[in-house]
Amino acid sequence: MKKVAIIGAGITGLSAAYYLENAEIDILEQSDRPGGKIKTYQRDGYTIELGPESYLARKSIMTELATAIGLGDDIVANQTGQSYIYAKNQLHPMPGGSIMGIPTEIRPFLATSLLSPLGKARAGLDYFIKPDKMTTDISVGAFFRKRLGNEALENLIEPLLSGIYGADIDKLSLKSTFPNFKEQEETHGSLIKGMRDQKKNAPKKVPGAKPVGQFRQFKNGLQSFIDRLAETVTDKGAKIRYNSDVTAIQQSEEGYLITINGQEEYYDKVIVTVPHTAFSKWFEDAPLRYFKHMETTSVATIVMAFDESQVKNEENGTGFVIARNSDTVITACTWTSKKWTHSTPEGKVLLRAYVGRPGDTVVKDHDDAGLVKLARHDLDKMMDINGEPEFTIVTRLMNSMPLYEVGHIDRIHAIQQYMRETYPGLILTGASFEAVGLPDCIAQAKKAAEEINKDNYIA
Repeated sequence: MKKVAIIGAGITGLSAAYYLENAEIDILEQSDRPGGKIKTYQRDGYTIELGPESYLARKSIMTELATAIGLGDDIVANQTGQSYIYAKNQLHPMPGGSIMGIPTEIRPFLATSLLSPLGKARAGLDYFIKPDKMTTDISVGAFFRKRLGNEALENLIEPLLSGIYGADIDKLSLKSTFPNFKEQEETHGSLIKGMRDQKKNAPKKVPGAKPVGQFRQFKNGLQSFIDRLAETVTDKGAKIRYNSDVTAIQQSEEGYLITINGQEEYYDKVIVTVPHTAFSKWFEDAPLRYFKHMETTSVATIVMAFDESQVKNEENGTGFVIARNSDTVITACTWTSKKWTHSTPEGKVLLRAYVGRPGDTVVKDHDDAGLVKLARHDLDKMMDINGEPEFTIVTRLMNSMPLYEVGHIDRIHAIQQYMRETYPGLILTGASFEAVGLPDCIAQAKKAAEEINKDNYIA
C-alpha cells in the first residue's frame, strides 16, 4: 500500500483524504485544529462563522459529500429576500431579474436608481456591440466596460464580483473566474441576451413552492462539517498529525522526503493543499516562481451582536455590498440574523461587516477596536443602530485571498503539466489554483485524489 502525505488539514486536504483509496494516509497540519479558514463560534444560542459563511447550492459536490458523511439532514438554506448595493451614499435594491448584476428584465433595470438614464442607455448598447473572440485572457473589468459601460460596471457589477474574489476587477482574470459570461456573449452575440437565455433554461420552480435561497449552511455551522469529515477520514484509517511544521520537500529515487518538525520522512505520493504563500518557499523551479509573486488580499470580518430593540432595519433583505466609489472602509455587510435564522437567538440581531480591499492596509494598520470603530462608523451611515453591541468578534484572514490576475489559469495549467512531468506523484492543489469557493476546493481535492488513485492501482 502506497504511503501518501497530504499537507494541510483544511477542506481541500480533508476532502482529498476522503476520496483517496488504497493508501496509507498522513495529513500534516501545522496548527492544532482542522479546517483552515473555516471556524465556527458558538455561544448563548449564537452560531457564528468566523471564516467563510456558506457555499453555493448549485455546486452540488459539497452537498453530496455532506450527505455521504451523514450531515444531509443538517443542511439549511439561507432565507431569501432583497439584496442591496450601497452607492451614491445610499442603499439601492438590486434590480429584479439580474444575474450577478447583469440585467435580464427590462422593466426593473429601467426603474433602478443605481444608474443614470445615460448609464442605462450605455448598458443597452450591449445588444449592438459585436463580440470579439477571446484569443487571450482579459480582465473582468475590461470585459464589462465594453459590454455594459463604466457606470454599470462600477455601481452594479464590481460590488458583486470583486467581493467574491477580494480582487481589483480591472486585474481579475475573466478566463479564471467567470468564463461563462464570455461564452454566453459569444454564443448569443450579446451578454444580456446570453444571460436571459441562461435564465430561461434554468430549472423551473415548482408553482406555489416557497422560494429557496441559493446558499447552504449547517445547523451547527461549517465547523460541524469539518469535524465530521475529519472524524470520517480518521475512521477510514487516515492519521491527522497536528502541530506538524513542514519546511521542505525533496525528491528521492522512488518518492519524496518531507521535513516535518526538523525530521525527514518518506512518502510515495504527496498532495499539497496549503496556500501558495506557504508552499512557494519549498520549490525553486522557474515555473513555480509564479507563486512567489502571486498577490493576496488581507481581509477581516467584524461581527456585532445587538438586542433587536437597538437596530431599526425594516428591509426584507439579507444584506448589501458596496460600490468601490463609495467613501467607506467596509466592503459589504450581511444581515446575518435575517439571512440565517439558525445563527441568532430570538430577540437578537447579528451583523457581519467585511473589511479589506486589494492594495489597502486597513486590516494590518488597525487593532480590533479600531476595526470595530471603522465598521460602526460606516454602518451608521446605512442603518439606524442605537448603543453599543453586546459583543463583537473580529477575525483577520491575512493574505488569505489569492488574486487571480489576467493570465492566471493558463499559468496554472502550465504548472500542472510541469508538475506531472517533473514531480510525478506530487500534486499541488487548492484555492490558489482553480477556484476559491468551498465546493471548488472539494472538487479540486477529488481530482487530485483520483489522479493518485489511478497511479496506485496501476502500481
